[in-house]
Amino acid sequence: MPNVSVNGIVIDDTFAEAFGMRATAIIITAPNRKWARQAAITMTGFATSVIGCGCEAAIDVELPPSATPDGRPGCRVMIFAMGTDELQKQLLNRVGQCVLTSPGSACFAGLEGSAALKLGSALRYFGDGWQISKKIGGRHFWRVPVMDGEFLCEATTGLTKAAVGGGNFFVMAETSARALLAAEVAVAAIGLVPGAIVPFPGGIARSGSKIGGKYKGMIASANEAYAPTLRGVVRSELGADINAVLEIVIDGETNDAVAAAMKAGIKAVIELGPKRGAVRISAGNYGGKLGKFIYSLKDMLP
Repeated sequence: MPNVSVNGIVIDDTFAEAFGMRATAIIITAPNRKWARQAAITMTGFATSVIGCGCEAAIDVELPPSATPDGRPGCRVMIFAMGTDELQKQLLNRVGQCVLTSPGSACFAGLEGSAALKLGSALRYFGDGWQISKKIGGRHFWRVPVMDGEFLCEATTGLTKAAVGGGNFFVMAETSARALLAAEVAVAAIGLVPGAIVPFPGGIARSGSKIGGKYKGMIASANEAYAPTLRGVVRSELGADINAVLEIVIDGETNDAVAAAMKAGIKAVIELGPKRGAVRISAGNYGGKLGKFIYSLKDMLP
C-alpha cells in the first residue's frame, strides 16, 4: 500500500514494532490532588526507557476520591520492565523512596495480575517492628509508623506478563513549534486512554534512536536518518519540508491498549492539520524481526 494523505497529512506505509514486557500498577492517594500527583510524579522520574533507567513509568490516570480505596484523591501509576525481577526491584525502590516519604501518602494495588509483586509486605520493615498487619475484606495491608502518622500500604500488587512496550509514531513538521504542538495534542488524547502511558518527558521524545552505534558499548545512538541537520550528509528519510521530528512512545497494559492509544494520538494529530501541526506521520520498527507486536499505521487511521 502506498503512502496516503489524510486531511493533508501524509501517512507513511509503515508500522510500529513493539515488544512484550512485564508491568504492574499501583494507586497512590494523598490528602489532596497536589500531593497525590507529587508522589506519583516523583516516583516516575527517571523512568523514560529501560535502556538507561531500568524501567518505564508514568501516571496512567488521575482518580477522584470516589474511585480510590480510601476515598481520597489519587493517581494510578504504571511501571514496565523487561523482566519480573527488575520490575520488583524498581517498584520497591521507587515506592520506598518516593511514596513512603511523601506527606500523607498511602499506596494500594492497582492491578489484578497473573502473579503478585511485593509491596507493603517488603516495605513494612521500615517500621522496625512497630508496623501493624491489617486485613480488611480479603485484602492485606500494612500500617507503618511515620512522623506525620501512618503510611498505609497494601501488601502486594499484581503483575501482568501481557504488557506491551514500544508502540510509537513519529510526528514530522515544517518547524519545531508545529511538531511540538502536534505531539502535545497527541499526548493529551493518549492520556484519555486507560491502561496506556507515554513515559518520555511530557510524553514526547526528540532523541529517537537506532540500535547500537559506531562507538563500543553503545546500546542505542542517534537515528541520523531522521535528524534534519544531517539531511545533506546521510541517507535521510526526510524531505525538504521536514525540519523537526518528535516521537511518541507508548507502553500499554495490553496489546489493545497500545493500539487504542496510537489511534487516539494519530487522530488528534490529523485533526489538528498540517497548517498548525504535522505534515507527515511515520513510525519506527526493526523490519518486523525483533518485536512480537506490529501496528500498521494504515490500521491506526480514524
